[in-house]
Amino acid sequence: MSVPVGGRRREIEAWLRDQVANGREGDPLPSEAELAERFDVSRTTARQAVQSLAAEGLVHRQRGSGTFVAPQPMHRHSGPLMSFTEDMRRRGLVASSRLMSAELREPRGEESKALRLAPGQRVVAISRLRLANDQPMAIESTALTPDCASVLSEDLESGSLHRALRAIGRQPTTAACRISAEEASAAVASLLELPRRAAVLQEQRTVSDQHDTPLEFTTTIYSASKYVIDAVLRFAGD
Repeated sequence: MSVPVGGRRREIEAWLRDQVANGREGDPLPSEAELAERFDVSRTTARQAVQSLAAEGLVHRQRGSGTFVAPQPMHRHSGPLMSFTEDMRRRGLVASSRLMSAELREPRGEESKALRLAPGQRVVAISRLRLANDQPMAIESTALTPDCASVLSEDLESGSLHRALRAIGRQPTTAACRISAEEASAAVASLLELPRRAAVLQEQRTVSDQHDTPLEFTTTIYSASKYVIDAVLRFAGD
């Protein structure tokens, strides 16, 4: 009895997933013609299997060159929350930033409420493109309470913002986070070097200091193909 086309496509997908799991970033994978011959299917079925993995970010295709194992996403696991700089250093990567803006400005959106600002107070606003080994990973827009204005004179591209905050006596201690998924805008896709309308993760984080005083409200947009946020949950029972 012949196997349905959908079953053959899933068979190819499973085989390709195994190649990705046991391969390294940049390893070449068989062409659609080779897959079609190996699994005795049409080129169309082989192409659909490859496209399925490409949509998940497991492989990437280069016109005229072939299909390759894609870079695997970084996982941020449950546990102590680290700054981006500390997280990349722990992974053996060099963290850096491209400073897009740094200024005192009027608060926007949820910033006033999150930072418990008095009427008329401004925020210290810093927007950076965060990179690991010169590869764009995230867009980070941070609003700090006005007493943190001195950090604007620090090196915000190669240095750590949290280290600068600790130097003025504000120790980032706890964080409440909210994560959502969305499509990248044209501007976000360009900065993160993603295809148009690619999936991104948006994390909004309110950070308090050692005195439980609001310190920072940050919105970070991550490339969903490069960064994964893991969570461990416990069942509360019936």
